[in-house]
Formats: sequence, structure tokens, C-alpha cells
Amino acid sequence: MIDKIKNLSLWKRLGLIMAIAGPGIITSNVDNDAGGITTYSLAGSEFGFKLLWSLLPITIILVVVQDLSARMGTVTGKGLAALIRERFGAGITFYLMIGLVFTNLGNTIAEFAGVAASMQIFGIKPVISVPLSAILVWFLVLKASYKVVEKVFLWACLFYISYIISGIMVEPDWGATVKTIIDPDNFDLSYEATIMVVALVGTTIAPWMQFYLQASIVDKGLTYNNYRLVRWDVIIGSVCVAVVAFFIILVCAITMYPHGIIIEDASQAALALAPVAGYYASTLFAFGLLNASLFAACILPLSTAYTVCEALGWEASVDLRFSEAPQFYVLYAMMIILGAGIIMIPNLPLIPIMYFSQVLNGLVLPVVLCFMVLLVTDEQLMREARLGRLGMIFNWGVVVILSLLSVYLAWVSIF
Repeated sequence: MIDKIKNLSLWKRLGLIMAIAGPGIITSNVDNDAGGITTYSLAGSEFGFKLLWSLLPITIILVVVQDLSARMGTVTGKGLAALIRERFGAGITFYLMIGLVFTNLGNTIAEFAGVAASMQIFGIKPVISVPLSAILVWFLVLKASYKVVEKVFLWACLFYISYIISGIMVEPDWGATVKTIIDPDNFDLSYEATIMVVALVGTTIAPWMQFYLQASIVDKGLTYNNYRLVRWDVIIGSVCVAVVAFFIILVCAITMYPHGIIIEDASQAALALAPVAGYYASTLFAFGLLNASLFAACILPLSTAYTVCEALGWEASVDLRFSEAPQFYVLYAMMIILGAGIIMIPNLPLIPIMYFSQVLNGLVLPVVLCFMVLLVTDEQLMREARLGRLGMIFNWGVVVILSLLSVYLAWVSIF
């Protein structure tokens, strides 16, 4: 099939990409969640345009890491958790799952916090918005097939355009913006800027992404014959993430940085836009936060259910009925109930919870990446799709860089 693709016209190739598109685009865009939008907003409001350069290397690394999952999923037809269990044993997999469950729970809490904060901007109280959103995301996966769920998620990806529109509405001076980005004198290498760059990396490349991407590729039934098209899906998704991140940073750099406006989260960024950029720009920013939070509140519990069920050898698929995969749906429901329920606790210290989840992200990611490279370089497992020497060296280099950055982020978050 790969040889046949080479002979197709451009439009037919695009048609095939659209038919296969989903796992890569969805996984990458979900990473622009409440935590991600908050991080991008802080980067723009505190450092202006000075950190926009970091989006290029981050995008390249994201493509490389996601490609490993795409390669393994299409070749083996198995999820990452299942491969880790088969190759490294149940004991290691058990402890890895504990870390992932707690990490994903912390992130899920953050997503429902994003839902509550964004809906408050529109005048809806958390006591109403959080339970309704929890029921919505639970009902979607419980009652719909994989094809329907994927279509809903792809439509959700389109709403990220609200940030691009917000960026256009603040009327940036594109010439001056480009000059500022590429001017070496504007590169901020201070301690605070370094911490923010590490945070940008950490919020863009998370452990759950690798498990969800591979699981969704398997659930969709894609094989190695589809690998080249799946790779394009991954590339497109990664570029979309970078574009959205660019406009969020741009908006905050133009409207907040010159005025010294200090924010702590994305909802404050949306409110701060109103007096500077106008009501509609503020509303679009808030709508983008709501969409991103709801979107991620669907995916993170789903990723957890996929991962744990694969690790323990249980059935895991959106296409299966509850009676065929009870553990899968119970895990999904539990993550939603816990994530939404904890948000309803009065005076909850959300900032420490979000910090703790980021610390776990930083500690778990290097371990997951090591497993991935060991698996993708396994000749017996990957056969003709095994990474070559150059690919292996490059990917181990990426693992080392991300591991150092993740451990550094975890260290800074704790101390």
C-alpha cells in the first residue's frame, strides 16, 4: 500500500490523510488544555515575545516522540502499556501505572477547574457547570462508537481557532513581532526564563499522550500499511499545537506584558483581555479555555482507562459495550467522578494539586520515554520497522534532553 500511495495525486493523498486523521491531531491538541493555556498565558504576560523561539524545537521534539508511538501502534497492533507489560514484566508496569493514574487524576482535576473558571466568566456557577460537564463527557464515551467519539473530538480541535482569531483581533505589528522573535539580543537566558521554557516543554510533552495516541491508533485499526499517513497525522497535530500556543503567547505578550499585568491562570488572562483588547477578544479567549478544558476532561480519563486496562490485560475499546469491557468503563467513570467531585470541595488548594501533577509528569515522562525507545529498537518486536542506528542515536538524545528537563522541572516544583 505504501508504494501505491506514492503514485497517488496530491488530492487523493490528502483524502487518505483525512480518512486516517484523528489520533495524532486529537492527542496533540488535547495537550493545549487548561494547564497548557495557563502556561502559554504566563509565558506571554511575563516575558513578552522573548520565549516564542522555543516553540520550534518543542514542536520538533513533539513530532519525534509521537512518531515512536505511531510506529509501535501500527506495527504491533498493541497499546504501549501492553507492550511494556509483555517486555518488562508486570511488576514494573504496576508501579508505572500507579504514577500515571495519580498524574492523570491531578490533570483531570485541573481540567474541571478550567471548566469551572471559564463558565464563571459567562456567569454560570461551578455547582452547575462542573456536574453538567462531567455527565456530558461520561455520556459521550459510554454511548458512542469510536468513530462518533473521534468525530466529536476532531470538531473540538477546530474550536482552537478562537485563539487565532483573538490573536488577529489584538492587531499585532507582524513585522516588529518577527524581528523581536529572531533578534538574538531578545533571547532571555535568565533563571526565570529557563524555568518557563522547561514548563513549556513539560506542558507540551506529557506521559499520558504516548499511551493515548498508541491506544487510539490500535482502537481505530490502523496498521503499518497506514504508517506514513499516520505520521502526517502526527505532524499536522504537532504543528497545530505550536500555532495555537504561538497565538496565546502573542495575545498575552501584546495586551498584558507592556502593562505589567500579573496573572495566575488562563481565566484571569481572559478577563484581563477585556479592557485592553475588547469584549469579543476576551470572550473568544474564555471560550477557547472552556473548549480545551472539556476536551481534555474527556481524553485524560479515557487515556487512563486505556492504559490501565492494557497493563492488566483487560478489554479496552470505545466500540465495546459495557458488558464486554466493564473495567474500562468503570475506570473512565471513576476518573470523571473523582476529577469533578474534588473540584466541588470548598476552599480546595488547586495550585498545589496542579503543581503536584506536574511534578509527577516530570518524574514519569523520562521512564516512559526510555521504555519507548527500548521497544522501538527491539528487532524481534518491530521487525523491518525497527529504528536504524541514526534514528536510535537521535531518539536517545531526545530522551536524555527531555529527561534532564523533566527532572529539573520536578526539582524546581518541589524546592
